[in-house]
Amino acid sequence: MKANDISFFERFTDSETFSRLVYHKSVGEMWEAAASYGDRHAIEDKETVLTYSELDVLIKKLRGYCAGKGIVKGDRVGILLPNSADFVKAFFALSGMGVTVAVLPVQLDPGTVFGVSMMFGLKGIVSGCGLEEKLAVAEAKKPGFVKLLSDGEGPETGYDKDVQPDDDCVIMFTGGTTGRSKGALLSHRNIIAGTVFGCYSLKDVFYRRYILCLPLSHVFGLVRNLMCSVYTGSTLCICRNNKDLFADIGAYRPDVLVTVPALVEMALGLSRLFKKNMFGTIEYVICGAAWVPPYLITECGKLGVTIYPGYGLTESANLVSGNPTPAEKPESVGIPYPGQEFKLVDGELWIKGVNIMKGYVGAPEENAIAFTEDGWFKTGDLAKFDEDGYLYITGRTKEIIVLSNGENVSPAEVEAHYDELNYVQDCQLFEDADGDGPHFLHLEIVPRKTELAQFDAETANAKLMEAVNKVTESLPAYQRPQRITVRTSDFERTPAMKIKRYKKFG
Repeated sequence: MKANDISFFERFTDSETFSRLVYHKSVGEMWEAAASYGDRHAIEDKETVLTYSELDVLIKKLRGYCAGKGIVKGDRVGILLPNSADFVKAFFALSGMGVTVAVLPVQLDPGTVFGVSMMFGLKGIVSGCGLEEKLAVAEAKKPGFVKLLSDGEGPETGYDKDVQPDDDCVIMFTGGTTGRSKGALLSHRNIIAGTVFGCYSLKDVFYRRYILCLPLSHVFGLVRNLMCSVYTGSTLCICRNNKDLFADIGAYRPDVLVTVPALVEMALGLSRLFKKNMFGTIEYVICGAAWVPPYLITECGKLGVTIYPGYGLTESANLVSGNPTPAEKPESVGIPYPGQEFKLVDGELWIKGVNIMKGYVGAPEENAIAFTEDGWFKTGDLAKFDEDGYLYITGRTKEIIVLSNGENVSPAEVEAHYDELNYVQDCQLFEDADGDGPHFLHLEIVPRKTELAQFDAETANAKLMEAVNKVTESLPAYQRPQRITVRTSDFERTPAMKIKRYKKFG
């Protein structure tokens, strides 16, 4: 099946706004258009405020500096910087030169930075903000390695107009469909498509105020937060530390938050605790990277905040679908964006489209697993479509539990039933065993304390288990957990705030 035509998404905004959502040939061309926003604030980073015009000059000077250091079109260069104005400047300077930008997580140690520079064939790395020391091993061991400073300046240099849509643009770290860390190579066409997709379905998408709390080394932060903000002449307000998020919301007064469900849950919990709307001026929450419980959509709606769930992967330049009508279909990750084709094979979602990566860097065996011979990308996600064309993600192929009787159980599909309960914040279904005994399904639950706080401890536990047991009884016998444990602490999470899955047996 094909995704909806572009015109389908026009209904969610006005024709004038929609006509401005154009596809640029390259990221450099997109920035050139964005620079015309002139005196509008592009970046607010604590004491640093940069207009689009001011940022344009800094980008051009950094581009000239990099060129003076021998960086040319076609090179691969890393960025090792925290969320900052320096990151934004470096990203648009390099991508505008036709350089392939490898975005490196700041948590990498010097040895790993060297290893990655070898694996990706990096000519150099732009760093600063106190992270330059992490380049020491690469400088010492990699012949010809170029150390580039984020505050470097040279003659103002414009973008390369010869960069083509299918030219390499970005390398992003991902676990991919197999879970092994690798680099997804995205073209300019991919990144621009992801950016435009992110602007569909919102009525007022231009001139917003975004707050950035996701790492820019994650595709959700890079595309849906940074790229969409710049593309629409919006202001990117940078939160340097998530511990300061709610204080920063009060200081910056943003109206769009791009984040993960765990942070939304935290905001709701604190709103209940302090009897104050911790979302402040936030109107829209773009929520992804994990399934968004309908509870969050309903409760945020009561605070005047609209949550828009979506679905995507690093390999799809972040966005595949977005839900423009979350109140009507809260369990869905939305309507697939145009320029894509889909099919379900044994329940797994396969995609072709303008947003799908060129492949994993230097990993032919991984590419052979991820792509079919005729170009379909196998997402590893189990999915279904309803009669209106809305997409639902029901699990991961690699997480399937095969029972002794041959039945297949998707943990995410089972967990979704419990996640719909107001008393359940998060849960995880996994295969367990007592010593050498038989394997069984075990469900661990993190209760939603804000909902249970109205009861004493004994009543709260009874209410929780009554609701949980009711769900269990409604499930097919082979999906029912044989043991249920209520946790007193949260699950361990990844840097992207996803729950870390327990490892399988065997």
